[in-house]
Amino acid sequence: MIETIYKHFQKAHKISTDSRKIERDVVFFALKGENYDANDFALQVAEEGIASLVVADRKELPQHERILIVDDSLKTLQDLAAYHRQQSTATVLSITGTNGKTTTKELVSAVLAKKYNIIHTMGNLNNHIGVPLTLLSIKPETEIAVVEMGANHPGEIDFLCKIADPDYGLITNIGKAHLEGFGSFEGVIKTKTELYRHIKNHGKAVFVNQGNPLLWEQSEGQTRISYGRHCAADTPVAPGACAPYLSVVWKKHLIQTHLVGTYNFENVAAAIGVGQYFGVDENAIIEALEAYTPTNSRSQVIETGKNRIIMDAYNANPTSMRAALINFASICGEQHLLILGDMRELGTASEEEHRNILGLMKELKFKEALLVGSNFSAYNENPDWKTFEKVDDLCLYLETHPIHRKTILVKGSHSVQLEKVLPLL
Repeated sequence: MIETIYKHFQKAHKISTDSRKIERDVVFFALKGENYDANDFALQVAEEGIASLVVADRKELPQHERILIVDDSLKTLQDLAAYHRQQSTATVLSITGTNGKTTTKELVSAVLAKKYNIIHTMGNLNNHIGVPLTLLSIKPETEIAVVEMGANHPGEIDFLCKIADPDYGLITNIGKAHLEGFGSFEGVIKTKTELYRHIKNHGKAVFVNQGNPLLWEQSEGQTRISYGRHCAADTPVAPGACAPYLSVVWKKHLIQTHLVGTYNFENVAAAIGVGQYFGVDENAIIEALEAYTPTNSRSQVIETGKNRIIMDAYNANPTSMRAALINFASICGEQHLLILGDMRELGTASEEEHRNILGLMKELKFKEALLVGSNFSAYNENPDWKTFEKVDDLCLYLETHPIHRKTILVKGSHSVQLEKVLPLL
């Protein structure tokens, strides 16, 4: 059956999971979610006659020459992706980690594109649907595929590795995130390092930050390519200034990035290490890194005319929140303000971790803070730091209490929706 679907796939090398976006000769997969079932549109797509094949799993659908009924559309998509990966000659580099995996993926891709025909994960489509779709975007001419992998439950990285079968792996770091799903920090370590174990058994080598003791220990005994500020690393890189944009020093080159935060140093060093290993020209590496501009609320600097915003609100966990606060304290002047949102999916560790962040804010002597979410609201004991249950409450406050001439760090879990405050700043 997979071979049959694959013949249809090879007509255009395109997949669609959205009935509103059907191109000529694509294979349409009718997937189900919590609030939708694309099987509802399977017959319509088939009758339009544009798609080459419609893969659906609703047994009651009428017979149609363009509809193929399977037991599970999602599993079939995953099986097709695994099959396509095995037919491809492309090298697959998989990237995971608690923080920085999307930025690292973007930087690595920018560097490798200077020499190779590459594809990479679009946005953060890094789950059980996104990884197959990324693999299915590999074309015959693709030389390297950079595949981001995310996880919030044990076994997910191993599952994705069985589909992607990566040749190389890179873990950015391992921190406290999604503890509700992993159960404990030990569960996070075990899951993230599933990438290392897969590479050890099936791949070639892993890229490891030699300055990260946990990753260095976990990768012991397998082929590894090291990078980072450790002088013994295969690719030694040193941090430069960060005021607010990060610079790094590599082979006597000063590389000036558009990334805010010293916590991005490891991401830049990883891209240099990967680029050097794959033989990208030194000047091309520098050019790629200096040209990269972050988007999607990841370490962005936004000048609004009234304030300077450091927007880092795509996600938040104790590790990234701590790094952002320490960095912000080191680069901003007197007129600074925090707008922080709750860190989600921490389970039983939520109270302790939010209290720890509040304690760090006190230690760093932040005077002004606007805190959003039930956790910060419950545990904040500083009367000078205002709390709001929801971001809409904060927006109402900002409408009557405008802010001017401030440097503002905006950080919180994506579900808090802190991006709503931007028009008011």
